[in-house]
Amino acid sequence: MSARIVTVEQAVDLVRDGDALWIGGSGAGHGVPQAFIDGLADRFTRTASPRDLTTVRVVGIGDFAERGLSQLALPGLTRRTIGSNIGNEPRLGALAAGGEIESYSFPQGVLSALCRDIAAGRPGHLTHVGLGTYVDPRQTGGRQNARTAEELVQIVELSGREWLFYPALPVDVVVIRATTADEDGNLTFEREPILGDSLALAMAAHNSGGVVIVQAERLAARGSLRPNEVRIPGALVDYVYVDGTQRQTYETAHSPFYSGELRMPSTGGPPTPLDVRKVIARRALLEFRPGDICNLGFGISQQIGAVAAEEGVADRLTLTVEQGIFGGIPAHGPDGGAGANYQARLEQPSMFDFYDGGGLDITSLSFAQVDQDGNVNVHAFDDRLRGPGGFVNISALTGRLCFVGTFTAGGLQVRLTDGAPSIQREGARRKFVETVQEISFNGRMALEKGQEVRYITERAVFALTEDGLELIEIADGLDVRDDVLAHMEFKPKVSECLRLMDTRLFRTARMGIADDFERNRHGSTGQRDARRVRGDRAGQPAHERRLPRTDPESP
Repeated sequence: MSARIVTVEQAVDLVRDGDALWIGGSGAGHGVPQAFIDGLADRFTRTASPRDLTTVRVVGIGDFAERGLSQLALPGLTRRTIGSNIGNEPRLGALAAGGEIESYSFPQGVLSALCRDIAAGRPGHLTHVGLGTYVDPRQTGGRQNARTAEELVQIVELSGREWLFYPALPVDVVVIRATTADEDGNLTFEREPILGDSLALAMAAHNSGGVVIVQAERLAARGSLRPNEVRIPGALVDYVYVDGTQRQTYETAHSPFYSGELRMPSTGGPPTPLDVRKVIARRALLEFRPGDICNLGFGISQQIGAVAAEEGVADRLTLTVEQGIFGGIPAHGPDGGAGANYQARLEQPSMFDFYDGGGLDITSLSFAQVDQDGNVNVHAFDDRLRGPGGFVNISALTGRLCFVGTFTAGGLQVRLTDGAPSIQREGARRKFVETVQEISFNGRMALEKGQEVRYITERAVFALTEDGLELIEIADGLDVRDDVLAHMEFKPKVSECLRLMDTRLFRTARMGIADDFERNRHGSTGQRDARRVRGDRAGQPAHERRLPRTDPESP
């Protein structure tokens, strides 16, 4: 049966009161069916219908202002919302913070995998991801306000250990985006920045008896698409509407580099301006080793890719983005989630399979709070609701972790002189606190798994040890007591071998990291295997790779 070609208004009219509506895409417009969101908001404003929806998206969808799911923050439209980061959608977050709607925040990779589990008819998603963090039902269970009463996450014991079980959710309507649809509904994604969860979502809706709606940039004749380029077959698609004005992201109309149509040339330009964020990104990069497979989180971590390119070592690392970009140079700023010059563009559930299984060697992620036990909070601070995105998945089994951020927040001013920082004004908010507000990353469990953890700021570097945080580096010219300990709510251990931070971090010239990589190029593969964390097999080594024998006489 051929898909029906409809208008966006007709597509929006397919949503009924009480439906579970899943919207594909990611972040700031990446693969987002924006015309549908516009149309749904307009329909409700005019007719007060549909009402009491459950809105679900794997990744927060919005520009941190008015666009995206903020547009659906209309009293009566949404009864319950589920996602990994409501921070992109401040108006919707305000409704949840005010107790006007139910709101759940689950890890991005859990929701991504759940799409595929629903498609397969499984009862839900069983995983180690989230144990010991806020989403553990012994903490909040992912519930973001008092109105949200139903407990959706369960603790299950299997094979002598604990797991978290996230039950399957209803799927009535799915709306996704593609580049080209033919008259039968076959879909290609040639101009899209990501593939995301589109295939899993389409299968989940189809197999649940739901409706699959597609926004496409253009319509092609039946039989004109190359079969090997079709990512979703028309048999899974019910309705298609065309939006010839769709953009790759809210920021970018179309970049051939994001879609992989062209490779971005090397600019060879001058270094980016030196500031505190670049200092932190540089210091994090010093933890990376040649051959590492890496993930770079949102915020400061996004700059690591640019610093690596500037230092001429980007091709010595495999940088990945959870939305599915494998290799190349991750985009930063509003376009974060896309990438250029990548090796492959994967579907998001497959990327999280790789992360959840411990495939990464190292990651750099932001922190908002760190406590004396090494716990990190990235998703719940101040008065505004947020969420962790892919943070919980990415940090769960990665062997080496860098948590990056400024030492304090709220008005911090730092002057960078030649080889050292000078604190001009301290931030009003302390980030190293006695107890984090909520746990995004569990320090005690990280030690049990054998993870190597660093907390990196512009003035100091800490390591996670059995005794909690240990100060291992301080910037030249700063005082341990006055510039570090005085601005923490707890007293960390100070290393007997306390070192100065590399003075190259604070200079405008390139650091020469390529030379460091050259010195470290031998043995990196063996080191990587030795760093595999224990994972989920009751203390047994996880994911050990077989290496070729170098000695022909060895057994």
